[in-house]
Amino acid sequence: MTFHRLARHLAGCVGLAIVVAPQAARAQTKALTPELESVRKLLDKYNDPIAAVRDGFYSSLGCISYPNGAVDGAMKYPKGAMGVHFINMGNVGRTLDPAKPQVLIYEPVGDKLKLVAAEWFMPTQLATSAPTIFGQTLGGPMEGHQPVMPVELHHYDLHVWLWKPNPEGVFSPTNPAVKCPATGYSFAEAAPKMAHDHK
Repeated sequence: MTFHRLARHLAGCVGLAIVVAPQAARAQTKALTPELESVRKLLDKYNDPIAAVRDGFYSSLGCISYPNGAVDGAMKYPKGAMGVHFINMGNVGRTLDPAKPQVLIYEPVGDKLKLVAAEWFMPTQLATSAPTIFGQTLGGPMEGHQPVMPVELHHYDLHVWLWKPNPEGVFSPTNPAVKCPATGYSFAEAAPKMAHDHK
C-alpha cells in the first residue's frame, strides 16, 4: 500500500487508535522537562478542539482504552486509556517536529473534550529506522490497530502526556487517570502486533 493511499485511508477512518510507546519510556519522571514545557505552551491553543479542527486535525471519534493492559513483544501497555485521537495528515512526513505532532489526544469529560496528550507518529514507509524525538525512540514498528486502522499500516509512535499527569510516566502509551465513557463510542483494545517484517 502506498503512503498516499494510506493517507487517504487514514483520513477516512472514524476510529483511529495510535497507542504505543516503548517499554523503556515508562521510567520517566512525572514533571515535564523545560523542552516539554515549551512544547506544551506552544500547543496550548489546542485545548479548544475547534482550533485543532481548523488547523487540520480531524477526530477519530472513538475513545480508546486498555482496561486489562496488554503486552506484545517489546510493547507494553499498562492498564489505562488513551482517549479520542485527532490526526493531522498534513503533519505526517519523514521528519518529526516538536511543534507539529501528528496526533492530539482528548479525554471526554462530561460533554466536553479535554486535551491530555500529543503523539508523534510515522509510517514505516517513511522511516529507515525508528525515529526519535525528545530523547525518546518511538515504539514499533507495529501493525495498524484493527478494526480502526488497516493492519498493513505499519508505523512508529510516541505518546507525550503534556496536559494530564500520568502515574505511568510522561511517555507511557496509556494513562490510568484517563477514563472513557461507559457508553457511546468507546473501544477497549488489545495491543497491536509488532511488525517484524519492516526493513
